[in-house]
Amino acid sequence: MVVFAVQSVIKDPPFTRLDLLACRNLMIYLEPELQNRLVPAFHYALKPGGVLLLSPSESVGNHTELFEPISRKWKIYRARPTVASTRAVLGSGLSWAADGASRPSPDTRPVAREPQIADLARRTLLQSFAPAAVVTDLQGNVLYVHGETGKFLRPAPGHPSHNVVDMARDGLQLELREAIGLAAGQGLATHNRELSVKTDRDEQPLNLSVRPMHDPEGRQSMLLVSFQERAPATLPATTRKSRSKVSEEARRIAALERELTHAKESMTAMLEEQQASNEELKSTNEELQSTNEELQSTNEELETSKEELQSVNEELVTVNSELQIKIEQMANMQDDMKNLLDNIRVGTIFLDRHLLIRRFTRDATRVYRLAGMDVGRHLADIRSELQGVDLLADAQTVLDTLVPIEREVGTAGGVWYLARIQPYRTVDNVIDGVVLTFADVTERVQAIASRQARELAEAVVDAVREPLVVLDAGLNVISANQAFCEAFGVTAPDTLGHGIFEFGDRQWDFPAMHELLEVILPREHSFEHRRVLHDFAGLGSRQLQLSARRVLENAGMGKLVLVVVERITDTEAGT
Repeated sequence: MVVFAVQSVIKDPPFTRLDLLACRNLMIYLEPELQNRLVPAFHYALKPGGVLLLSPSESVGNHTELFEPISRKWKIYRARPTVASTRAVLGSGLSWAADGASRPSPDTRPVAREPQIADLARRTLLQSFAPAAVVTDLQGNVLYVHGETGKFLRPAPGHPSHNVVDMARDGLQLELREAIGLAAGQGLATHNRELSVKTDRDEQPLNLSVRPMHDPEGRQSMLLVSFQERAPATLPATTRKSRSKVSEEARRIAALERELTHAKESMTAMLEEQQASNEELKSTNEELQSTNEELQSTNEELETSKEELQSVNEELVTVNSELQIKIEQMANMQDDMKNLLDNIRVGTIFLDRHLLIRRFTRDATRVYRLAGMDVGRHLADIRSELQGVDLLADAQTVLDTLVPIEREVGTAGGVWYLARIQPYRTVDNVIDGVVLTFADVTERVQAIASRQARELAEAVVDAVREPLVVLDAGLNVISANQAFCEAFGVTAPDTLGHGIFEFGDRQWDFPAMHELLEVILPREHSFEHRRVLHDFAGLGSRQLQLSARRVLENAGMGKLVLVVVERITDTEAGT
């Protein structure tokens, strides 16, 4: 259940036996004097060990004996178990506290007879001889009432008010307001001012006194307003009848003159207050104008800052767009470079100054066993497929001398590469590593080897003294030695590239030769000492002893056929 209640912490008694009391941003609007009165009231309202929560701008002030801090940063305090707050609340001058203090409990009633007599005598004297009075603060709010004040004060119509001026009866308000103003503003007392107040039946003469008074502890300034009844003036009976009419008129004139004087004085005071208020308003207006100018200047600065921020924002957008374009260009260039390196089919490895791998192409994995995770590793940690060569030493030499190195290297699989090691130069012509490229030159190496083998074979063929001809798989002449050309009357250009059955007026085109080369040789791969007899044009009839052998493919030359004429017999000579 939640109970909502309207309460004045200044005038109303506090709720008691509370576990938690939160006061946020209230005391910052009160004077220090009133703050000192509220803190003991808060302690009085809490249980022993209860929690008081204040705002960051508030504190318990000098009442450290009532509260101990739980968190100074968040202004959380715990109530100490002490009765000091009770004494402070009862002596604070509040109406409810004063009433409570004026009624001593049975437990604290004096026992000695002499103090009781003195207190009883003091009360009797006050009730019999002391005038009715009220104690107010400097603003005229009633704090304490003594005696019967109903003839002089009454509750004002409308919203209840405890202000003594609002409660004053007719004929008393002007004088009372002026006297309170003098006592509160200048500290001047008003003694026995003669007035006449209108009661319910007639007018009551009285003497008004307003005296400043101070709290014994000096915590609060107060005013003592007393009303002393004055007996109306009496005349003898004979004189009273004769002068009744004159005295009534004189009294009436005197009252009017007194009221007019009070009205003038009140008007003068009001004019002075109005002038003071006008001065204050003028000063406030000037401060507001100054503040307005400052705000306008601040607004202009904010507008300027806003424009500058907008300009900077536009520049940032422009720079961001340019950077985005450059990023796209860099991405396109990277894609072009990747496709270029992949399509030229040249293995490439980029190394930094410490021979650590920066990047490599796909074809470089045929030379070194590289993987994507090897970027950043030393090239010496990667296994190489090359044999008998140390490229790391060459790379360090190029890095030291800046002189490129080029050499042919081979793998165990018979693949040959042309390795080039060159310095890595940045756009600013700074050496920042080396570049290793591997171009596949296996076909060129094999062509050179084939040419060398062919030249060697031709030299061997020419060195043989017996007629010898070399045929390819299609029985076309590849080579014929000098002995063969001299024996059959042909030249080397006439035979090279021609079929054996075609050159020399087709003198080798006879059935026995066809059978040996096209039937027997493919079936048996070789034959030896086969004799044939044939009539060669221009040479006559000759008996030949032929040997032939098929040679397997070697050094890229394909399948060859070697045909040797071991002996030539001249039948016309009878041998």
